[in-house]
Amino acid sequence: MFTVLDRISWPGHPDKPNEDICGVSGDWAWVIDTSIFPGTTPVMHGASDATWLATFADERLSDLAPHAEDGVTLLRHVMEEARTIYRAIAPAERHEDFVAWPLGAMTLVRRRGSVLDAWTFGDTTAYVRQPDGSLQVLGDASGLREAEAAKAAELMRQAGSRPTAILAEPVFLAWLGERRERQRKGGNLQALLSLNPDAVDRLRHETAPCGDGAVILLASDGFSALVDLYRAMDAKALIEAALTSGLEPLAKLAREVETQRDPDGKLYPRFKVSDDTTAILLKV
Repeated sequence: MFTVLDRISWPGHPDKPNEDICGVSGDWAWVIDTSIFPGTTPVMHGASDATWLATFADERLSDLAPHAEDGVTLLRHVMEEARTIYRAIAPAERHEDFVAWPLGAMTLVRRRGSVLDAWTFGDTTAYVRQPDGSLQVLGDASGLREAEAAKAAELMRQAGSRPTAILAEPVFLAWLGERRERQRKGGNLQALLSLNPDAVDRLRHETAPCGDGAVILLASDGFSALVDLYRAMDAKALIEAALTSGLEPLAKLAREVETQRDPDGKLYPRFKVSDDTTAILLKV
């Protein structure tokens, strides 16, 4: 059983919907970070179909997780339900339009005795601190961050743009659209939370010790940026700060870096000035 010590979820911009969410249910917990192709007209939610997918997955995980035995089977079930509901509402031309689908990174964890199972889509992260202070970082976020920052720097340089405007630049939209279209035509859809249940076959699965007293921090990339992009602290210091002062000061620090130290994205290349910032801090 997890005890929630703290949780936070801030939108990247006050005028835009929050496309992140986090949750916990018994021995299960998760963080979800969704997105959608810029300019896609929503059909499932008033502001963003990505927000719909995050909210739907959170609600279904809350209901189903206590009775589940395996993360892959659980996520496949949730994604099958999401696809069925989407197709019942969305126009037919959107049913197989991968470019217009909402997609998501996520980390799902389950405590199984003295072991933690972690299933990861994309660039969310699980930090697991043992009672003796040792730490494990689970997920692909660090490597994915390096590749994304390099691409953001390249595209901003080509467009002469900054994080405030790059998402609307033709060079960015062309790159993103081509990448999704290549994946669709090749049948190699990304291993992400989406309307494609077969993506669960490519989930990353890891384990870590998880005895009584362990602390777990699940974070979206907007929160883990403090460690793997802004280098404001290392992972151990992040956990210590979260336990000592809570998650809000850390979220504020991320916003300070983004809006005051580097609003132009020159020090830390990125596709948004501020991303949605979500984390949940748990104790076993």
